[in-house]
Order: sequence, then structure tokens, then C-alpha cells
Amino acid sequence: MLPLYRMNSFLSLLDELRLLFNRVRLTKQEVEILEHKFPYYARLSEQHKSEFRKKLEVILTSKSFIGRSGLRIVTPEMKLLIGATIVMVTFGWNDLRLPHFSKILIYPDTYYSTISKQYHRGEVNPRLGIIVMSWSCFLAGMEDQSDGVNLGIHEVAHALKLENQIYYNDESEFFNPEVYRTFQNLANKEMLHLKAGTLTVFRSSASIDEDEFFAVALETFFEKPHEFFGYNPELYGTLVQLMRQDPRVWIRS
Repeated sequence: MLPLYRMNSFLSLLDELRLLFNRVRLTKQEVEILEHKFPYYARLSEQHKSEFRKKLEVILTSKSFIGRSGLRIVTPEMKLLIGATIVMVTFGWNDLRLPHFSKILIYPDTYYSTISKQYHRGEVNPRLGIIVMSWSCFLAGMEDQSDGVNLGIHEVAHALKLENQIYYNDESEFFNPEVYRTFQNLANKEMLHLKAGTLTVFRSSASIDEDEFFAVALETFFEKPHEFFGYNPELYGTLVQLMRQDPRVWIRS
């Protein structure tokens, strides 16, 4: 069996070949879907829209989207909107693909895990390199773009944080370590507030652990940036540095 780092290099080569010879190209209809159903894209300048589309084509080419539990057909719109969420979260980097997570599993609704013995809306499995989402929950998160609850952002945030720690691929340690340490310190303070029952801009599940706080913080960062900034400008500014973008630019108060 090939060592992990060699296997990853081989998979990276396959990705590059797919991008060279079999790259997905967005259709005019798909661009219209982005304009009408993905507000982040619609608010971008024409230059940034062009950049977004190119990155989205890379994501759609390099990821496999697989239906589960009766979801026999993964539609182009499903791929488009989930892929666009990945691009949105990673938009601050020039070429960040989250290569370790090559498969996106899509369930029609919440699904039962035989491992945790619980129903899930989504999860990330680093061992298998998969991101899992319930399509109905994904859509529910997109319907209200200002409530700070977005399953797509949440699961991609988990994948992003894990990808930063996977050292045998070509994308590890893309977080600025000094900025990330600052984020950790500020996050720990917020988690203490949440555990004490203090009302904050974050929902209570953010207090579970650092991973969950990061995911919830990114949901709030992208959907409620002005409220987030007003509540804790230092933490918000740290995330701006960490994520290399500021959603306040796109969303008016």
C-alpha cells in the first residue's frame, strides 16, 4: 500500500489532469441560479464574480457528489449550491480546494447514524475524507440568510479547520498561526460566556468545544457580520484576518 503522502500526491495529480482535460464549465443557466439563489455571489463585483465562477468550476471538477438513502439523482443545482458554499467559505485564498474531502454525501433529509445512534443533519468524516449533508437542512439554512444558522457553512467550516491540520497534503497550515492563536484565546472567553448562560450573538451549541465554536462562529460571520462586529469587534476582526475576507463588504447593515 502506498504511504499517505504518496497517495495524496497521486490523487492531486489526478485532480490536475481532470482540471486540464475534463474541467466542469458553468452553463448560463447555472450562473443565473447563482445570481438568484446565492446572495453572496450576487453581491460581488463583476471581477470577483468571474473569480468565484472559476473557483467553483474547480470545486465541481474535483469533488464527487453522491446521493444517499433514496436520493438517486444529485441534481446540477445541488452540486452548484453546495460547491458555491465551499467557494464562499474559502474565497479569501487564491487556490484552496480542501482536497482531503473529495466526496460530498447528500441525504434527502436527516439521517440516522449507526455509530452515534443519533439523527444527524450533517457531519464531516476526516478518516473517509467526506462531507455529509442533509439536503432539506441545507436548503433550510439558505432560506434565511440572516439568522446565523446555515448547515452548509457549518460543515464546510469543520472541513476547513481539519484540512488546515492535515499535514501530508498540499494545503495544510494555511491559517496564519499567530492569528489563529488569537482566535483561540478569544473563542475560549466566548465559550465561557455561553456556558455561564450569557446571551451572546452565538447560539448555545457553540459552547460544546472549539471545533463547534469555530463552525458556529463562521455561520454568524457570513450571515450576521454587522451584528457580530457590533457584539465583539476584536473577535470579528480576528476572523477577518484568519479568513482573509470581510462579509460586511458584501452585506449592508
